[in-house]
Amino acid sequence: MKHIPSERTKWLEKRRLKAGTHFQAGKTQAWVAKHFSVSTATTNAWHKAWKKNKTTGLLSKGRSGRPPKLNKKQLQKVVAVLIKGPRSQGYATQLWTLERIAKVIKKTTKESYHVGHVWKILRDLNWTSQKPETRARERNEQKINHWVRREFPRIQKRGST
Repeated sequence: MKHIPSERTKWLEKRRLKAGTHFQAGKTQAWVAKHFSVSTATTNAWHKAWKKNKTTGLLSKGRSGRPPKLNKKQLQKVVAVLIKGPRSQGYATQLWTLERIAKVIKKTTKESYHVGHVWKILRDLNWTSQKPETRARERNEQKINHWVRREFPRIQKRGST
């Protein structure tokens, strides 16, 4: 799966490139450090990179670390299973847990992930942590709205003015 740089990564690269234009204009490392509110060590590293390769030296190096185990096609398979819901996988409740999702990933792609890492995969897929809201079957929305509009303001404490 191709890495898509985050907004922060793009912003940091843009900042380094701006610093490069200041170096080009003859500004000192101390001036650049003060202007961008960074340490002198940081501007020293930027200046060395700029001096060696000009603008290309200040570009982002890309994603660091190990490449992801799952490719885009595998992630799509996992998402398809998750959309069907936990009951389709034989679970008693309609609630996805990280443990269950880790098992689905293993079953679907033959790749195992630690439960603590599953949330990172979900975040990259723009999935959010959600807990189902439980409501009583006897709940009467009209009575609740009436109480909130009429009774609650009457009994609510008022602050001193």
